[in-house]
Amino acid sequence: MKSIRKLIQRPLLATAALALLGSLATPAFAGKTIDAIKARGTLNCGVNPSLPGFSAADSQGVWAGLDVDVCRAVAATLLNDPLKVKYTPLNAAQRFAVLQAGEIDMLSRNTTWTLNRDASLGLHFTGVTYYDGHGFMFPKKSKITSATKL
Repeated sequence: MKSIRKLIQRPLLATAALALLGSLATPAFAGKTIDAIKARGTLNCGVNPSLPGFSAADSQGVWAGLDVDVCRAVAATLLNDPLKVKYTPLNAAQRFAVLQAGEIDMLSRNTTWTLNRDASLGLHFTGVTYYDGHGFMFPKKSKITSATKL
């Protein structure tokens, strides 16, 4: 009978301990950038000035592309509206300085994530949205079997 009581008590104690830990947990703090975005009601997003497929504005000023869609997804998440985005076209030389100065909330444009940039810029890279690389195509009939034979 004692062993049955112990078998019942252990799960109850574990459940009580988890409930206690859950009640002590503090809510996550969104941070000053997210608070500013919500207060302003608009996400300021830095994009490439013109890289079709990634970010480009049409003749009416409507932005489209993969990087633009990332900005829209963040705006939809934070503001419940994917259209509440202000796009700031930035060239490669401007992009980090403008982000570091707080003129934009996020940068969604072609930028290589390197250890040096991750460690030295004081910025946080998040997920990768696009992988690229180099490849060669040639006809099978060419009998090329390695890159050194190109």
